[in-house]
Amino acid sequence: MKLSITAASYVGCVRTNNEDMVLVDHKFIRNDKFWTMHDLDESDRYLVALADGMGGHNSGEVASDLTLHNLQYYFGDLPPALSTGDFNEAIFGWLQSVNNIVESKGFADPRFQGMGTTLVALAYYNGRFFWMNCGDSRIYRYHDHVLHQLSTDHSLNNLTGHLDHSNIITNCIGGGCKMSYIDIVECTPDIVSGDLFLLCSDGLTDMLTDEQLVELLVSGSDASKLCHTAEGAGGYDNVSAAVIKIV
Repeated sequence: MKLSITAASYVGCVRTNNEDMVLVDHKFIRNDKFWTMHDLDESDRYLVALADGMGGHNSGEVASDLTLHNLQYYFGDLPPALSTGDFNEAIFGWLQSVNNIVESKGFADPRFQGMGTTLVALAYYNGRFFWMNCGDSRIYRYHDHVLHQLSTDHSLNNLTGHLDHSNIITNCIGGGCKMSYIDIVECTPDIVSGDLFLLCSDGLTDMLTDEQLVELLVSGSDASKLCHTAEGAGGYDNVSAAVIKIV
């Protein structure tokens, strides 16, 4: 099995700094784009993750950077051949650890107080695929001509069913969230050749409808094209995406 991956992260048209970041294996992407192809084998591990930072000044940028670097190290250091249950437990443990690290940095330096970040990821570990989500960044799967959002937004909009709480999230890493949680789902049995997975920050989905996303993906648009299209629609926020194709 092969993965064809494109990733991009841009500041958008309104913000002055980019608090988003994308991780593809060992490559960190911010204010840049990236493409790679990777062959997977049973014993391989591979991670694509996206973080949308929040906080005053540059602190959101610090939170997303810190979280992705910490996750990359932790994921690479996992013991081999964990069961699905043990893998989930390990990620839950990591979440509590990194949440404490982000919060502690805020206590130590007032510039970083209250900073936080979302996290969405697709992980390949020991022959199995897992997706995970904390916050309102999203993972989609395009399969059999249908785009389906796999993750659930951890947001006030989603909780209340109203659309008047834009950008208020109910779960994140750091950000004063004392009881952070993460959704982890093994999706291995569902994956077939030709499937596309899209990871994105809300800077993309606030600007583009699902129908527009489908049109772009079907036309072969890469992550950078998706992000630039969102910028063309207003680009009110940082915008980041990763498109993973199963070959």
